[in-house]
This record gives sequence, C-alpha cells and structure tokens, in this order.
Amino acid sequence: MSPSDQSPSVSTAELAEQLANPTDDEVAVVDAWWRANNYLTVGQIYLLANPLLREQLVSEHIKPRLLGHWGTSPGLSLIYAHASRLIQRTDQEMIYLAGPGHGGPALVAAAYLEGTYSEIYPGVSLDEDGLRRLFRQFSAPGGIPSHVSVPTPGSIHEGGELGYALVHAFGAVMDNPGLIALTVVGDGEAETGPLEGSWKGISFLNPARDGAVLPILHLNGAKIAGPTVLARKDPSEVRSLFEGHGYDVIEVEGDDLPGMHHRFAAALAGAWASIRTIQDSARGGDWDGTRPRWPLIVLRTPKGWTGPDVVDGVQVSGTWRAHQVPLSGVRGNDAHLRVLEDWMRSYRPEELFDDEGAPVELVRRANPEGELRMSASPHANGGLLTRDLDLPDFRKYAIDVSAPGTDRAESTRKLGELMRDIYQDNPDRFRLFCPDETNSNRLGAVFEVSDRAFAERVTEDDVAISRDGRVMEVLSEHNCHGWLEGYTLTGRHGWFATYEAFAMVSASQTIQHSKWLQEADHLPWRTKIPSLNILLTSTAWRNDHNGFSHQGPGLIQNAITQRGNVCRVYLPPDANCLLSVADHCLRSRSYVNLVVIDKQPQLQWLTIDKAIEHCARGASVWEWAGTDDGSGEPDIVLACAGDVVTMETVAAARILRDRLPGLRTRVVNVVNLMTLPRRKDHPHGMDETLFKELFTDHVDVVFAFHGYPGAIHQLVHGRPDADRFRVRGFVEEGTTTTPFDMVVRNRASRYHLVMDAINNARRTPTGASELKAWCEQRLAEHRAYVVEHLEDMPEVRDWVLGDWAVTG
Repeated sequence: MSPSDQSPSVSTAELAEQLANPTDDEVAVVDAWWRANNYLTVGQIYLLANPLLREQLVSEHIKPRLLGHWGTSPGLSLIYAHASRLIQRTDQEMIYLAGPGHGGPALVAAAYLEGTYSEIYPGVSLDEDGLRRLFRQFSAPGGIPSHVSVPTPGSIHEGGELGYALVHAFGAVMDNPGLIALTVVGDGEAETGPLEGSWKGISFLNPARDGAVLPILHLNGAKIAGPTVLARKDPSEVRSLFEGHGYDVIEVEGDDLPGMHHRFAAALAGAWASIRTIQDSARGGDWDGTRPRWPLIVLRTPKGWTGPDVVDGVQVSGTWRAHQVPLSGVRGNDAHLRVLEDWMRSYRPEELFDDEGAPVELVRRANPEGELRMSASPHANGGLLTRDLDLPDFRKYAIDVSAPGTDRAESTRKLGELMRDIYQDNPDRFRLFCPDETNSNRLGAVFEVSDRAFAERVTEDDVAISRDGRVMEVLSEHNCHGWLEGYTLTGRHGWFATYEAFAMVSASQTIQHSKWLQEADHLPWRTKIPSLNILLTSTAWRNDHNGFSHQGPGLIQNAITQRGNVCRVYLPPDANCLLSVADHCLRSRSYVNLVVIDKQPQLQWLTIDKAIEHCARGASVWEWAGTDDGSGEPDIVLACAGDVVTMETVAAARILRDRLPGLRTRVVNVVNLMTLPRRKDHPHGMDETLFKELFTDHVDVVFAFHGYPGAIHQLVHGRPDADRFRVRGFVEEGTTTTPFDMVVRNRASRYHLVMDAINNARRTPTGASELKAWCEQRLAEHRAYVVEHLEDMPEVRDWVLGDWAVTG
C-alpha cells in the first residue's frame, strides 16, 4: 500500500508529529535493531567461528585475512533502522542506496535481520549456524564482496566505484510516483566529480509524476587516510552550498544515546512530511509549477561510532583509522583480542539473539512486512516490475531504397520518429537521456510529443522545455548515463544518446553496469531487467568542425572486453538496419547494447526486408557489391563494419570492378560485431561453417573498421589463419577537416583499400600496378584539393553506387 492509499483519518502532519516523537518503546525497538546490526557488521569483518560469543574469543575464531569497512557502517545502520520505522508507520515504498559502498556488511546485516537474506539464501539461516555462515562468507573466497553488491538483497547500487549513488536514485524515481529513494552519500564519495554534478537532479523531477529522492549526506569526518572536504568546512558553508542547489537542509549531529535516536527520528519525519506535502500539492492540482525545495539531511556522526575508542594509545574512533579494520592485528594479539571481544559484547548480543541464534522479538519488531522491507522491495529487483514496451512496427518508418547506394538520408532521424511514437504509447516507462544533443543527434522528433524535462524557471525564449517534459537533457554524461541505469534497474526502458568521443566520459559507468549485469546473471532470484541501450553518434569519422577532440571510438574497445553474456556492439550501416537493431535492443533484457551510427546524411543500402534479414544474421555477403558470383572462391574479401567505412569499402569494390574486372572480390558487411568471435568465446559468435562461407578459411581479408584496428584482431583470434585479416580503422589521426580527409588521414579510404586488396589478393591481375599508381595520384589530388577548396572533391563528395548494384 502506498502512502496515498492510507486512510485520510490521519493527516500527514499528524503522522509526522508521531514519527518525530518516538515513545520509549519505539526507541528501544530501533536501538535493539541498530545494536544487532552493528554486532553482525563487526562479526562479518572479524569472525570465523563462535558467532554468538558463547565462549571467550580466541585466535582460532578470527579470520586469517581481515577485510571490510567499519567506519561508515554504524551510520548506515542507524539510518536504516529509522527508515524501517517510518515505513512501518506510513507504508511508504522505499529503497536504500548506500553511496559508501564499502559499508556492505551493514546492508547485508540489515537484509539478514529483515529475514530477506535467509529467504533468498536458505543456507544462511536465522540461527547460530546461519550466523556462522553469514560471518564466514563475508569478503572471503567463495563468499560475497565487501560492497553493497549484486548478491545483496535490496541493492541497485553497488558503490564499489564511488560517485553514482544520486544519479541512480534520481533515475529510479522518474515515472515512479510512489517511491522514495533514500540515498546515503558518504563524505568521501561527495568529493567525486560525478557526485558533485548529481545534486542538480531535483531540477528535473516533477512531483506530480515522479517519486522523490531523499539524500542523506553522512559526514563522519574522514576517508581512508585523511579528512574529507565537506566535513572540515564550516557547517554554515555546507548548509549554504546545498541551499544554493535548492534543498531544504535538515541537520542532525551527535553521538549521545538515546538523544541521537530522537533527533534523527525527528529529522526523518520532517523530511518525509515535506516530501508528502510537495507531492500532495502537485498531485492535487494546487501547484504553481515552481520547483519545490526538496529536503536533504546532513547527518554528522563520528567515524567508527560505537567502535574502539583508543587502541595502543592511538585515537581510532572519530578518525580515519576507523575507516576499515580498526583492530587489524587481532589474530595472535591477546590484547587486541580482548578489545574486540569487549567491543562486540558492548552491543549485548544476549539481549538480541535467542538460544537458537535467531533475532529476538524485540529486534524483529523493527522490520516492515513483506515487500515493504527495503531488502525485499521489488523496485530493487526491477525485472519484477518490468512491463514490456508497447512498440510500434518499426517497418513503417523504413526508408524506401530503390537501389543500394543511390539515395542519402540522416539515418538517426528515423530512429527519432520511432522514439516519438514509443514516447506517445508508453507515457510511464520510456525515456531518452541525452546531454543537450537531442536535436543535434537528429532525434528531435520526440519533441513532437514531449518537452524536455525542467523544473527550474522557464522563459518565453525556451523551446520544448517544461516541468511536464520527459525528454532528459542535461550537459552531463554521468547524469544521463546514471539516470538511465537507475531507470532500467527499477524496470523501465530507454536510450542514452551521446557523441561517440564523449561516451568515454562515462565509460567507467558502462563497465560497472556491465559487471552488475554479469553478476546478476548468476543469481536466479535477480530478474532480468530492460537493457541499457547506448546510441553513439557524431562519430570519430564525421566531426567536420569540432576536430580531433571529438574523434575517438574508444567505447567499442571497452565493450568488447566485457563478457559475452552481457555486452553487444552493433554498427548498422544505414537507417533500415538501425531501425531493426533498435527494435531488437528495446525488446532485449539485461544487456548493454552499444549502437554506433553517424547522424550526417549517408548513403542507404538495404530495403527494410533485406535489413531485417541482414541484422538477424549479424553479417552477410553483399553480393551486389562485389564480383564474386558464388561459383568459386574470391581472390580477396573486402569486409566492413561501420557506416563510413562501409561506403569506402563498397566504393573500393566498385573501383576494382571497373579497373580490374578479372579480380574476384567478395564484400562482407558486419552489423553485429560480436558475431566475429568463435561461438565458444561469445554466444553471438557465428559457427565455423558460416564464418567460412563469409570469409573463407584462407583468402586474405581487407577489413575496414569503424574503431581501432586491434579490436578486429582481438575478435577474430582463433579463427582459421587469423593473420590474414588486414584491418584498416581509426588510428588517432584527426583534425578539423573534411569527411573524406578523415578516412585518408587514417589510411582507411577507398584508395587505401584498393591498394590493400591488390597487395594481398591471391593473384595480381594485369593492370594492378597502374591501378595502384592511379590510387596514389588520386590521394595526392585530394590533399591539394581540400586545402584549396575547403571541401572534398566532387567525385568523392557526390559519389553514389548508381544502378550498377541492380545491373552489374
């Protein structure tokens, strides 16, 4: 039941007042749960046996390798305990994102105390044996990581790489009106660039339609080896910083008990009441459209709170020394062993666990029921909530191709038209995320049905911008990528579109999400979620005015190194192939789909039916482009993957056909890059028979590739005589220049490909030397022409294949 479903007999203000003033019994319940969680956290870091301290600790009870992070954990547990109380009283749907990802033992302990952990992993039972397993598995071979990682129930955010907690939270609540994403931001994480840039998420939320993010900035003063910036700033400066971002700042500080329970309960109640008031106003029609001042809690507690204060005469609690393992030399050190035992007994485990080792009723009373438990929320296992998109038939957006290589079109415009209608038909589960480049990337058709989302002030000069918009534009790859991750992790669908070179800004996010999906694939309880779809345009080969800074196909290289059960790379050569690929990507689950195609006018090659057939195969012989009639083996194979290099390859084949008609050429186009590896290396890899049909097993292959040449060599490793593949691609040659000059500079032009074909063909027909000389002459003419005329030669600029593809 969501808060809006509650009986109107108790108002938000009345309920908040009750939450802000817990009774002694409620404090006792929260405190017992918190102590139990702290105990389980310490046990996971240190103990191999004796989980309930039934006997005196000895060295044999201690793990041989002590790994984990204590310092942030008690604060994470305090927040969790109070959030659970709020959920119990309000039926609020809530998920918990732990920015300090190394606080993993605290969140694992929370899932265990809520019972979710044992439901998913029955071997980790709610008894003494289960506790032993819980402790033993933590940060150990064959066990679980120290992060709030994929195996942790309730997690959509690992936090192993800091910086993404808030962007995931904002993505999670978009089009998710009943959800609050409670997000703890550690003061170390707050120093990262992505996190610093993510506070602006409230400038894009619509309280009438979206859920809410409740950030809790947890300032405990230190990171791994020193102070943090925000913790050392004057509190007034911190408050001003976040008030400037537009937040209503609520501050809580201390380490006294039960005082901190009362103060934090009041802070959380006030934040929840503020969120409910904002949403009720917007959803009841009593809202003037002004961006609300959303609440933000600044929580200041000592690092390592409740842990050892002084060890060997050195201050630990409240310093960076409490960050990881405060007592690192316990095994074999009797003095440290006694400190550890005193520390663990300070939580009074005999009050928290019964004779069987199960949490006592006082502890269990703190837990919400069923799916309201944050560790059991379906929002944190997004496949449970995923609804398929209502997708139109992509064929109706097809370009009419009367003959291959005759007409030009901006291919991504057709994808924009498809997205427009997906927006219209799926108003609550599809969004495009793009760093201020939607129109630039020719996807602007979406603005026919949706504005850009913007909760800040709008002026009369703004175009397609409103609080009701659902196209997400912000000049930050981190925000756009992270918002889409949060959106898909909670069960919705979308695209992240950006310039190819600047996808590297968020490349680490792509890799981290791939790792998440890869690990989730091993967990049967993790349900498949919508794929993360990435569209790269303004590619390395076509940045006519931007120059070398905008030229880099590096994300392909990152993607192909991920495991085959996760990443896909598509290089559609034209609009109809792009439509087929896009439809496939939107129907897929739990992949990272990387689609690379330029936005500039380009030659169109395949009818929609041929495009569908080609994309289904992943790679095909374009019989109309070569001179190989299938009656025998070719003298040379001309292969290509990528739109610009496809044009150069087809043009090279045309030159060879006209000038060396006796040379048998075969043209192979690859649209799914991951068909090139062996099937045992990648699930999309083509079998040996098909590979031989396309590339033979001994004829040399001149391969023109969109990205770095080494990628193709990596992918065909292990194929028959892999050294016969001669790859031309992007070799970091670029500047502000013409389109054709880019392929010339990178030695991937049609003339370079013709010379490569002559040099590597099985035989050298009469006239080959003259043709090579002609190619060199054309390259020299090109260099002179572009300097004088500032554009490409007409025979290149206006080249079309013409009717040869039909009659030749």
